[in-house]
Amino acid sequence: MAIGLTTLLKTVVDNKASGLHIRGNSNAYVRINTKIREIEDCFLTNDDVKKIASAIMGERERKMFEQNLSVDFALDAKEYGRFRFNVFRQSGKMCMAIRHIPLKVPSFEDLNLPSDTIKKIADNHRGIILVTGMTGSGKSTTLAAMIDYINKTRSCHILTVEDPVEFIHSDQRSIVSQLSLGTDALSYTSALRYAMRQDPNVIMLGEMRDTEVIRAAIAAAEMGQLVLSTLHTVNAVQTISRIIESFPPEQQGQVRFQISDLIRGVISQRLLPKIGGGLIPATEIMLPTAQIKKLILDNKIQDIHKAIDAGDYYGMKTFDESLVMLHKAGHCKLEDILDYSTNPDTILLALRGLSSNNFNV
Repeated sequence: MAIGLTTLLKTVVDNKASGLHIRGNSNAYVRINTKIREIEDCFLTNDDVKKIASAIMGERERKMFEQNLSVDFALDAKEYGRFRFNVFRQSGKMCMAIRHIPLKVPSFEDLNLPSDTIKKIADNHRGIILVTGMTGSGKSTTLAAMIDYINKTRSCHILTVEDPVEFIHSDQRSIVSQLSLGTDALSYTSALRYAMRQDPNVIMLGEMRDTEVIRAAIAAAEMGQLVLSTLHTVNAVQTISRIIESFPPEQQGQVRFQISDLIRGVISQRLLPKIGGGLIPATEIMLPTAQIKKLILDNKIQDIHKAIDAGDYYGMKTFDESLVMLHKAGHCKLEDILDYSTNPDTILLALRGLSSNNFNV
């Protein structure tokens, strides 16, 4: 008899895995500390995977899968937490990529994030805050921690639009409305259009997918809301460039003006293996200093990195500075921080005390 989905999800939780891969005519695999590992004695036929997928998908998900051959949705697995599913096909076989979403929303301290600086960013009441990084870098979790912090510290209406809803937020000092694309909203842009009638103070978008979503987010921020979202970009320079360059050339001057006025912070993340097990984030943080705003306005985006490097006083830091701090604190091995660094030579110089920048900590 094939192993059941509940047993596989329990394996994820018991092993503190971040994800699970189920593939037709194959053993299942878990992702632990960024590494894919096979689960022994858990072979599933293609029919087994089809039955699992059919049992957990509703009518909407089945229709979307038939149309697109891929579908995203979330599943509440009771005491094991929530899981985000992507069901897809490869080589004619049924597959599932599953990510674990813990029941408790972690704090900044739980996530080993620079809490003082991120709290300062989250304390803004208007503008745009972006959390960026590659797939699996912890963007959604950091956003959830920011929403949880606002929920605990401010009396307001928080509206989230997600695809699908991941962490569940209960009302605390704030009230929280969580919309899931496909069931509660047709798209990010339509959700933002109607959001203005729902009296939100804070709007969280799961992702800025395209120009129209970015345009709508800018409009919401200009109307006085605080907008939080994610982008699949690796650092602040790429983030600001991506936003501006997503617009036609004749509109880019106006967008530079809007972004320089509205941006409240860019937090870029990379997850590294931690000594002793687990993962820990390295972060680059950009804050809207007068110099940063002027660089955006003057279209000198490539110089933002230098401004971040020199902005330690304001709470800014580069990835390389964050990596050096992680190594000196005994969290990460030297070979790992060199693998994840922007400039390994700069890291080595800093560790030898020969760097002229800010990270001789």
